[in-house]
Amino acid sequence: MFAAARPGTSADNDAWIERKERLVRRCATASFLVGRRLALSGGRLEDAGMDPLRHAAAGGCVPVVVRDVGMVGTVTVSGLPQAHDHALVVEALRALRAR
Repeated sequence: MFAAARPGTSADNDAWIERKERLVRRCATASFLVGRRLALSGGRLEDAGMDPLRHAAAGGCVPVVVRDVGMVGTVTVSGLPQAHDHALVVEALRALRAR
């Protein structure tokens, strides 16, 4: 586990991270994708049996999946606009994979 708080962040970002991670652990897909699907369908987290106080369908959390193993964790960012949070995670994972 690694966590870092940068200037301009607050405990609110920690809460967003917890909610995004909870959603990804439940859905096994990126929080941004879940949010976009809900927005397109007009659906709500409550319709899927999730409490929006405990889950966040906002970009910034991506599952880490190991082939032949499954999901082993998440990478999560909070503090930027949600599309930028998501893009930062994807960029970091691509950089690690390229090593």
